[in-house]
Amino acid sequence: MLKKYKTILAQAEAEIVEKKSRFIATVRPVKTEEEARSFIEELKKKYWDATHNVFAYQIGERNEIQRFSDDGEPQGTAGMPVLNVLKGEDVKDTAIVVTRYFGGLVRAYGKAAKEGLLTAGIAELVLYSRYFVTVDYTDSGKVQYEILQDGHVLHDTQYTDQVQFCVLVESEQSEAFEKKMLDIMKGKQAAEKVDEVFGVWQNGELQLTES
Repeated sequence: MLKKYKTILAQAEAEIVEKKSRFIATVRPVKTEEEARSFIEELKKKYWDATHNVFAYQIGERNEIQRFSDDGEPQGTAGMPVLNVLKGEDVKDTAIVVTRYFGGLVRAYGKAAKEGLLTAGIAELVLYSRYFVTVDYTDSGKVQYEILQDGHVLHDTQYTDQVQFCVLVESEQSEAFEKKMLDIMKGKQAAEKVDEVFGVWQNGELQLTES
């Protein structure tokens, strides 16, 4: 499983005008090829009167699925530049349809696709390990200090007969975190790994996703 990857989180649209041609780039997150095809068909119906509806998408951890179409434009002049935008930014699980109303420059497809991605906003999803750290009240202060000192995310705290911290640790730092907790607690097992979840920072807050 990937520890980090870039994608988009929501559909967006951007429009540019080049040499009397109007280009509309619509970008959508997709998880499967079926979703991508459905999105493309939806846009072709929406912009049925357009000269061309060029598309590209890439899906999978290693971008295993990559498809594009010039939709009647000269071969390699339209769909490939759109796909190259996705490949260049290494944006996964994303489809782009660039709609062109006639006139102007073919090379604007890549520019429109880039504008679409910028409008959508590229988000880096990071894989976190979620831990419950359960300690006595006497140890809670130093444990909390060390959690925050190392830059981990203190997601929640529950106070019962003991204190339980819910901590999100970047997956690649999990081993070091577990060792640190054992050292602080003098060998007593206090940290329990619950699961792994992807998170993305938005407006200064960590939002967890179901990815």
